[in-house]
Amino acid sequence: MLRKITTVFFLFITANLLAQEQMSVFFESNKFQLTKKEQNKLNQWILANNNNKIVAIHGFTDEDGTSGFNDTLAQKRVDFIFQIVKDQIKIRADFKTLSFGEKFNQSAIKAENRKVTIYYILEKDLPRENEILGIKPAAAVEELPKPEIEYPEKLVFENPNGTKSEFKLDRVFMNRVNSAKVGEKLKIENLNFIINTFAVVNESRGKMYELLLVLQNNPQLKIEIQGHLCCMPNDRLDLSTQRAKAIYNFLVSNQIYPARLSYKGFGSTQPIYPLPEKNESERAANRRVEILIVAN
Repeated sequence: MLRKITTVFFLFITANLLAQEQMSVFFESNKFQLTKKEQNKLNQWILANNNNKIVAIHGFTDEDGTSGFNDTLAQKRVDFIFQIVKDQIKIRADFKTLSFGEKFNQSAIKAENRKVTIYYILEKDLPRENEILGIKPAAAVEELPKPEIEYPEKLVFENPNGTKSEFKLDRVFMNRVNSAKVGEKLKIENLNFIINTFAVVNESRGKMYELLLVLQNNPQLKIEIQGHLCCMPNDRLDLSTQRAKAIYNFLVSNQIYPARLSYKGFGSTQPIYPLPEKNESERAANRRVEILIVAN
C-alpha cells in the first residue's frame, strides 16, 4: 500500500525539484485514468527512461469539488500511475508518494492542474543520486566501550555441606565477559567436575559465582553455556550437556531469568586438541565449559 510522503522526504524533494528531471501526465475532470493520448505519452516516456530512476510521484487536482474528494482523487491518480510504472522502471527504495489534491499554487488553466508529476534522475546522474536529493550520509555513531564494573576482590559463599568458602574473583575474566561482543566465546577457566559426574568440585564453585555476578551486573547479557568433554569419542551419558545444564540450573536458582540463558553439550566433537590427547594438559584443555555471548 502506498504511503503518503514523510515530512523529511517532502522537504528534500521540494527543496531540490530543480535538480531533478520531471514529466507530467494530465487527466480529464474527476477522472483518475488516463486518456489514450496521455497513456501513449506515458508509455513512450517509460521506453525512453527505463534505465533512469523514479524518486517521487506527486498527484494534483483542480479546485472543483470538496477538499476531501480532491485529496482522494489525487491519491487515486498517483496509485494509477504507480501501478503502470512500478515493474517497468527503477524506483528508489525509499520512494514515497504525495497527493496534494487542490492544495498547491493553481494555474488559471484548470486542465493544467489535473495531473500527476513524476520526478526522476537520469542514469548518468545516479552516482550523485543522494547529492541531487540533498541527502547527507548519516554520521557514524561511535560505539563507546562499556565501563568496567568494580567487582569485589573476594567472595564468601556457603557450600552445600553448610561450610563457607572464600574465593578470589577473577575480575579480568569478569570484565572480559562484560565487554565481549555478540558471537564471542569465553572459556571458564578452572571449572572442574567430579569425575564422570556433573557435580562441580568445591574448589570450583567460586567460578559459578563469578558468572552469576557478571549476569547480575549486566541485565542485557544473554549467554549459551556450552559443555565439552575430553578423551572419549562418544558422549554416551550426554555428560557434556548435563554439566552445562548444572551451570544453567545454578544460575536460574539464583534468580537469573531463564530466557537469558541456554545450554548445550558438544561431547568431544569440538576438541581444542585432537583425540586421543597426548597428555593431561591437552585433556584438561578439551574438558571445558565455555559461554557463547548471545546478546550484550
